[in-house]
Amino acid sequence: MPTLHPAGGTSRARVVAMVAAGGMLLAGGLAGLAPRQGTASSHREAPLISGQPQYDNTDVYAFVSPDKPDTTTLIANFIPFEDPAGGPNFYKFARDARYDLNVDNDGDSLPDLTFRFEFHDRLKNGNTFLYNTGPVTSLDDPDLNFTQTYDLTLVRRVDGRLHSIHKLVDNAPVAPSNVGKASMPDYAKLRSQAVKAAGNGITSFAGQADDSFFLDLRVFDLLYGANLKEVGNDTLSGYNVNTVALQVPTSHLVKGKDPVIGVNSTVQRLGASGQYTQVSRLGSPLVNEVVIPRGKKDTFNASTPWGDAQFAGFVTDPELPKLIEKIYKIPAPPGPRNDLVQAFLTGVPGLNQPAKVRPAELLRLNTSIKPVAKPNRLGVLGGDKAGFPNGRRLTDDVIDISLQAVEGELLGKKNDLGDAVNANDVGFEKSFPYVAQPHSGSDVRGAQKPGAKQSGAKASGASKKKDGETVNFLNAGATESTSGSDDDGGMIPLLPTAALAGAGTFVLTGGLLWWRRRRPATGRHEN
Repeated sequence: MPTLHPAGGTSRARVVAMVAAGGMLLAGGLAGLAPRQGTASSHREAPLISGQPQYDNTDVYAFVSPDKPDTTTLIANFIPFEDPAGGPNFYKFARDARYDLNVDNDGDSLPDLTFRFEFHDRLKNGNTFLYNTGPVTSLDDPDLNFTQTYDLTLVRRVDGRLHSIHKLVDNAPVAPSNVGKASMPDYAKLRSQAVKAAGNGITSFAGQADDSFFLDLRVFDLLYGANLKEVGNDTLSGYNVNTVALQVPTSHLVKGKDPVIGVNSTVQRLGASGQYTQVSRLGSPLVNEVVIPRGKKDTFNASTPWGDAQFAGFVTDPELPKLIEKIYKIPAPPGPRNDLVQAFLTGVPGLNQPAKVRPAELLRLNTSIKPVAKPNRLGVLGGDKAGFPNGRRLTDDVIDISLQAVEGELLGKKNDLGDAVNANDVGFEKSFPYVAQPHSGSDVRGAQKPGAKQSGAKASGASKKKDGETVNFLNAGATESTSGSDDDGGMIPLLPTAALAGAGTFVLTGGLLWWRRRRPATGRHEN
């Protein structure tokens, strides 16, 4: 494939300055390595991005493909709370942005591979307000008045230095917004036409999809109402997002014999100066939402994983268990929280920690762990080593997992916290891109589709458990068996104490000193 010149990249002088500052982890943070001040990401959790949804990165997923276990699937979602009937200006990717999926395959927190999506608008008839002027039966249908295409580029780096840039896909079609049944009578056909072979065994997709995240967002109402009752409502039910997805042969992603990769997604926006500035960043779920404090959220999302030492204190001394203790009188586990360092920064030894790890907030996936036939929604906590925090599958219940982990589950402090939303409002696909098809503009938001899996308290037995106990915040995480998948035989033994003690000592003593002293290789870093 030909080598291309980067378009609109940062100036060499500024990049060289970033490299020079690479090892200077000062008390104020790694300002020299971060891009200029930008905005934050996820479902409106950070102040600045809430008014710029096109650049808002809501969720990242990384998992070994269940139907093609020699490949790895990477997914990033954007534009939260898309109302399916929200026309006539339906939802599109920004054309002044770079949507990146980044892969670190040697544990140093620097991206070695970046898969970059850049989008282009096409308008056939500017003299009508309509998104489509008749029923749309294909992506090249003349009745589809507004379309988008994308270019997919692979950027390779070595020790943070630009190595090559290769175009993988040129002007691939984007699956449109699902306007309604009259406009798009066979949306599944349109979705299938947007799945693109990118060469070298890579498959790509960009388009609208159902929002894959299932949870009760009333956690922000003083943790589910402060009275145990506000659980069981999938707040994101009926909403769509815009999705980019890749299925890549795992051999293309890993380096040497280490099967662990670190994944995150970033968005860079083109400014008036002609330079791109990072405005969104997301790796593991819920870090920016409930770990990073409000005053640091924008800083976090304008920063790079290399500078995450400045946020270490929020992981080792998190706010959420203190709030739970204040409201529900459940004692917070004592700090420092070495277990959360592993979950969010280093990966777990023997599970998904790279051989040479620099602590950083990345979604870490051990690609050698094969998919299971019946995934456990609680992932590793449920004995299923193929699930979160080892990567993140679409079916992983990251709210219940994170609530239980923050209350000390990994330290042997058993609890059943949860939000009583255990599954997505619609079923996921069995093949790439796996995300559920978007809700139609003809649907009534929140109404259940025929054949869809019901979630929340109703799915787990109305408001009662099978023993008659009322479902609430304290027990909602135990509405199904957590004995693990057939392949795993229950909770893996490496998590609770021995591994945590060893790795925690490393991270919080000599490990942090090493973290603060280690520098990237001398050379030019590129966006």
